[in-house]
Amino acid sequence: MQIRQTNHEFNFGSYPTFGNNIDPKQRAWIEVKGKALETNVRQLRSKLSKNCQFMAVVKADGYGHDAKVVSEFAIKGGASQLGVATLKEGLKLRSSGVKTPILILGNLYTKKDLIISFKNDLMPTISSIRECLICNNIGKHFGLKFSLHLKVDTGMSRLGFEYNKFAQQFEKIKSFENIFIKGLYSHLSSADELNPLDPKSITQLQRQKFQELLKQIIFDKNHNIKIHLANSAGMLLNKDFHFDMVRVGLSMYGYSPLTKSDKNLSLQPALFLKVKVAFIRIIDEGVSVSYGGTFVSSRKTKLAVLSIGYADGVPRSLSGKIKAIHNNKLYPQVGSITMDQMMVDITGSNEIKIGSTMILLGSDGDKTISPLDWARESKTIPWEILCSFKNRLPRVQVD
Repeated sequence: MQIRQTNHEFNFGSYPTFGNNIDPKQRAWIEVKGKALETNVRQLRSKLSKNCQFMAVVKADGYGHDAKVVSEFAIKGGASQLGVATLKEGLKLRSSGVKTPILILGNLYTKKDLIISFKNDLMPTISSIRECLICNNIGKHFGLKFSLHLKVDTGMSRLGFEYNKFAQQFEKIKSFENIFIKGLYSHLSSADELNPLDPKSITQLQRQKFQELLKQIIFDKNHNIKIHLANSAGMLLNKDFHFDMVRVGLSMYGYSPLTKSDKNLSLQPALFLKVKVAFIRIIDEGVSVSYGGTFVSSRKTKLAVLSIGYADGVPRSLSGKIKAIHNNKLYPQVGSITMDQMMVDITGSNEIKIGSTMILLGSDGDKTISPLDWARESKTIPWEILCSFKNRLPRVQVD
């Protein structure tokens, strides 16, 4: 028997039938407050001298906030340059219409990638003579100068020219006619340590090495090379770390990397993680919840099932350690966080319904949950928390 499906039998009316039309707030999402980003950049920028530039670090999709949105509001707040980690990140910003100078903080080492960088006006970070030669040849081929930044290793032991050889190599680099050295920088490894201003701290030793290196090399004053060392933590320490530019990531998003932060610096978190209640159930005393039975109810318990899990970037290690907010009240998460869902104990609440929105990160009234809280509970750093949120969580700009 032949079965026919007619429009009458499957009348979807005005409901959308394609994924792109699904409400981004249908399940779980991240709200991004652009104005908070702009305000944070203005606040941080006010701590710098007039001639010190602000590079907004927007790698890892703007620390999970949406790099395009972050870039737009950071520039409004006073950022004059952007920093990304990869060539692809830089190309994505260029394709979205961003024209601000962009530095690729990662290492490009193939001729193909460097040509793409050149053609899209992206500045690569150069850590060896080899890449300098490739860039010079590319510039020569196109009859132009290739803009780039040179990096020196002062203690991170990652990218960068070797410290004790750089002064001699710099003299050779200056002879290359088809490169334009836009910046010279290094990276602090421990600026968020407990006592970074101690004269014997790693941070102070790195700064001293960097300053000694600058004394050893002769700059062409006409080139106006930007000297930069400080990340967010270094920028907040004091002006000794500022030089010509600072590279700010975490602080721009509303969180201080320092244990003792400037009380006059009112940073506003720009990210809210929200989720819908997908189901509500009531269990009796002595009933286990989720995988492994790590939580067993000690009383009759009302549970809200939230549509979010570790596949969205909520670490499983936070199981039983975090809370959710609804109408200025905190509710504990219970049982193991699963791939796509988690359970929250809402016993005593009559206002939380299926479809209600709960906040996992952000604030409501006087209740606030921060990535710093999650980082402490999972024994990691807030950078990792923010960068863990996956693409299946829509980013929704709310201002």
